[in-house]
Amino acid sequence: MLLSCESISKSFGVKPLFRDLSLTISEGDHVGLIGPNGSGKSTLLKILAGLEEPDSGTRSVRRHARVGYVPQEPVFAEEQTVEAVLAQVLLDEGLDPHEEGGRIAKALSLGNFVRADQPVATLSGGWKKRLAIARALMLEPDILLLDEPTNHLDVEGILWLEDILKSEPHAFLVISHDRRFLESVATRIWELNRSYPDGVFQATGRYSDFLEQRDAALQAQAEYQASLANRVRREVEWLRRGPKARTTKAKARIDSAGRMIEELSEIESRQSSASAGIDFTASGRKSKQLLVTAGLAKSLGGRLLVQQLDLHIGPGERIGLLGPNGSGKSTLLKILAGTLKPDAGTITRADRLRVVAFEQHRESLDQQATLRRAFLPSGGDTVIYQERPVHLVSWAKRFLFRPEQLDLPVSRLSGGEQARLLIAQLMLQPADLLILDEPTNDLDIPTLDLLEDSLMEFAGALILVTHDRWLLDRVSTRLLALDGEGHAEWFADYAQWEAAQSRRGQDDQRSAAPKDAAATTAPAKRKGLSYKERQEWEQIEAKILKAEERVATCQAAVNDPAIASSASDLQERYAALHAAQSEVERLYARWAELDAKRAEAVSPA
Repeated sequence: MLLSCESISKSFGVKPLFRDLSLTISEGDHVGLIGPNGSGKSTLLKILAGLEEPDSGTRSVRRHARVGYVPQEPVFAEEQTVEAVLAQVLLDEGLDPHEEGGRIAKALSLGNFVRADQPVATLSGGWKKRLAIARALMLEPDILLLDEPTNHLDVEGILWLEDILKSEPHAFLVISHDRRFLESVATRIWELNRSYPDGVFQATGRYSDFLEQRDAALQAQAEYQASLANRVRREVEWLRRGPKARTTKAKARIDSAGRMIEELSEIESRQSSASAGIDFTASGRKSKQLLVTAGLAKSLGGRLLVQQLDLHIGPGERIGLLGPNGSGKSTLLKILAGTLKPDAGTITRADRLRVVAFEQHRESLDQQATLRRAFLPSGGDTVIYQERPVHLVSWAKRFLFRPEQLDLPVSRLSGGEQARLLIAQLMLQPADLLILDEPTNDLDIPTLDLLEDSLMEFAGALILVTHDRWLLDRVSTRLLALDGEGHAEWFADYAQWEAAQSRRGQDDQRSAAPKDAAATTAPAKRKGLSYKERQEWEQIEAKILKAEERVATCQAAVNDPAIASSASDLQERYAALHAAQSEVERLYARWAELDAKRAEAVSPA
């Protein structure tokens, strides 16, 4: 056992998140934690990390076990550089960053950071998440706790994280709504939900195995509940006949009936948790072509995003857009929706085409308006859905909003609640073409399942951008991949795109390797040293000497006969030696780079 909690409970105000919860994480466990929004997943993770105390129960950690934690929204000192952030972690642990430079070099390499001196303030959300993960792994935790680590990562970043976690020998627990990610990295799944008798359902295997085991358990639970309900009905009929507890047998039956009624009531109350009711309305248009583009092109900031793009979109087509962050997916959606003009090409839309769009950043939501006004901007207490009036309270409940929330400002709603609000608004608008930009952000898995089903049944056309590859693959009839350099390529499904990416990566590696000295490309024109680089040049030889001393020390530790029979000690010392050697190599490479710049600056024209 590495980490466990025994009979822990936690509430916020009068609302219980979970009660009497007991969980254990052992060496090598790769656990995926799921559950509906509001079930307490992030709170549970903080309790396991030792950052919050439970209301009752105990948390236990194996002696000397190191626990790493990556929050959902990592916080950094914006003025620091990437390297300074990593060095600060070592300082906080009482370690000398200069002596432990190999750890920093390894973390930079792990995160694929090109520049160690890049200010954190200039990093995107995805690169900040990479930095948070590299920072946590740098201390080599025995168990790593990650809260929604795929948030802000593009598909390339998610695949990067998958590779790291699949090769991670230590235990980890990860909260995620990304089902394909869970399928790839987790070997155990926990679902936190008050509808289960123990508050959690635990399954061994991949996410797909969890679905099968949960379905079997729910079926068994439903059969038991039906049997219990029949017994309760018979006992209630018997009780209505007014039996008197004059005999021990009659009294025992009355007591047993009371216990069965209480058990059935408890099961039904646990199952009262609702899920959002999502059902987009198609206009029923029969046109074969809803939207056609020819030779579409667009550049932003001097960067070509799309060129010569031809699209033919008709009812029943569901196109998924793929590509790294910044490749132009959202830009293309805005062009197709008519809110942004292309630089070149033509767009032909069917007469009176009805387009309904979901914006990634939810710009259309008035953050100051109340939830009531967001549902009904013109006032009243009734919405019209599929030509039928629905009372506002009932409509709000369909999207899991309580009546008392109707007078809250939209700004007070969580990310998931704002996503559900926007979906509710879109459902009131009959559409020929749905354009959805990251509709899955902040949605829990039950809501994602409902969204999938609704999109699959939508009779109009759909263009979808999402990092949820499970939904993308299930919903899309074909995929269009953008590379951010103007190129676009069609794929039948996600597996075909992934295979093409793998082949392209192998081709890039082969083409990057020089065939011989003559094939090596000439270096780019170099400039003189900057002020910071001059300072670095003056100190780098001393750093190299110190790093080489560190290698010698590590080599001596590896050769120590006292630990020759200890595999764990040898492994640890070899790891330290490799890290020290990597740091020397990094410093020599940097020395050569600076020396070349210095020589260029002093050479005659």
